[in-house]
Amino acid sequence: MTRKKVKLAFIINDSTRKASYKKRKKTIIKKVRELTILCGIPACAIISDPFDSKTEVWPNLKEAKQVIERYQNSYMKDERKNVNQESFLLQRITKAKEQLRMQRHDNHENELNILMFWYLQNNKLPDDVTVSDLKDLDKLIEKNMKEIDDKMASLSLSN
Repeated sequence: MTRKKVKLAFIINDSTRKASYKKRKKTIIKKVRELTILCGIPACAIISDPFDSKTEVWPNLKEAKQVIERYQNSYMKDERKNVNQESFLLQRITKAKEQLRMQRHDNHENELNILMFWYLQNNKLPDDVTVSDLKDLDKLIEKNMKEIDDKMASLSLSN
């Protein structure tokens, strides 16, 4: 016999609600017990009875307190690893600023390379070149010359 699908809504009838509560509470405790046995993990269930003033604790109050303390202690340790939204955004902003700085540096170096090749083709510099650009171009040419010398030295050693 197949079960009919249970509509997930508040049960208005008190006796039906109480019967459903008892049956489901029993099932939840059974599942928690199975989880602790099958997986070998500490677990507990704390269920507040809406029909009675008592609260049911499985397996017992002492073991439930141990599980809760273990959770709280591990949460405190992990809290240092956790990143709140503000610090996460600050980290992302810092990383983005660093990427922007690196991209600007690369772009400037590429512009200098273009300027250097333009000069080699035309034998004159553009009119809008500044002294700062010329100093940077000199550094780039020195860097390129050093790379060429290093490559030549490594090739002569390998021969």
